[in-house]
Amino acid sequence: MVRVSGPVWHATSCGFGPLTSRASRTHQPWNGERTVGITHRLALASSALAGAAATAVFAAAAPAAQAGTQGSFIGKFHTLTTIGSTVPANGDVNPYGTALVGTSEGSLVKGNVLISNFNNVKNLQGTGTTIVQVSPQGKLSVFAKINAAALPGKCPGGVGLTTALEILPGGWVVVGSLPTKDGTAATAKAGCLIVLDNQGHVRETFSGHGINGPWDMAMTTQGPRTELFLANVLNGTVAAGGKVVHEGTILRLTLTTGGSMPPQLVNITKIGSGFPERTDPAALVVGPTGLGLSDGTLFVANTAVSRINAIPGAAFRATSAGTGRVVTSGGALNAPLGMTIAPNGDVLTVNGGNGLIVETTPSGAQVATKVLDSSGSPPGAGALFGLTLAPQNAGVYYVDDAVNTLRLLH
Repeated sequence: MVRVSGPVWHATSCGFGPLTSRASRTHQPWNGERTVGITHRLALASSALAGAAATAVFAAAAPAAQAGTQGSFIGKFHTLTTIGSTVPANGDVNPYGTALVGTSEGSLVKGNVLISNFNNVKNLQGTGTTIVQVSPQGKLSVFAKINAAALPGKCPGGVGLTTALEILPGGWVVVGSLPTKDGTAATAKAGCLIVLDNQGHVRETFSGHGINGPWDMAMTTQGPRTELFLANVLNGTVAAGGKVVHEGTILRLTLTTGGSMPPQLVNITKIGSGFPERTDPAALVVGPTGLGLSDGTLFVANTAVSRINAIPGAAFRATSAGTGRVVTSGGALNAPLGMTIAPNGDVLTVNGGNGLIVETTPSGAQVATKVLDSSGSPPGAGALFGLTLAPQNAGVYYVDDAVNTLRLLH
């Protein structure tokens, strides 16, 4: 059953009208992540903090890459700018989820970017506990530091914040937790979704009923009703000990919001299944990651096989579509992770394997790429995770794990 810390609405005839799809961005964990020593990480983070007051262009660190085709969204962007560090005072690293604050509410400031951290100061995956807020000028503040011992509901295994991060109406923040005890897949547990108010206080958790390793998330909302789409990557993966299993799932969680009460969970439906997934010694787990909703279709970054899949009728379907249809495979894709939908309806994904952002049309044409990170070996491997559109569609914010920073392609 679904376990929550607050009251649960049973599925009823709620009388909600049709949802209007809102393009949703998504954020990502790398499933082939480059391991970076903590000393190196923090030295780079300290350097970024020192320069946070002045925005620094780092075009020399990442080549301009290919120009996009005419009409592509990212083809017009040629500058990469470092906004600021994502490392809070407790030393959490490995930024994963990103969410643009659209409205100032409580501690949330319009135009800032929320970012979840997956690792703690010892660089152990699945142990990060902080959500930070970074302004366009690079000022960092801690929105929330989550104490596993003080959660108001169940969260099997504790806290390890993933790329599943969204802001609901009223400033309610939902973040995924895929926790470990020691940073290894052998100790990974099912986790939960953690719901915080706009002051950063944890108010409830959602666990069970298919929530098993929440990895990434997208959403659509109309009035009091929100649909959350959640990728899960722990179904059978730990038991398989590194072998590929085809048990990754996509869930749709129906929530209602209103007033000062936390969001109420109405229903959970499995709308996708059979995605390949496996544990990985460097990346913890590889499985379906980035999600993005456009015109009723949910696009899925099928990371393990470098594909983008599509699930039709995602907001209304009552059964699983399996892995849906293949939109595109291979080409410029190399372990796609984070995803967002461009204003023109194209799908934007960032690669975990080579530091590229790739733009794909809904029909499957890969129309543009840009290099966002070329560090490491191979170049760009393991650096990119969450991304979200900048205000007025002036660019794309993304987190760079290689240096624990928020950056902007514009």
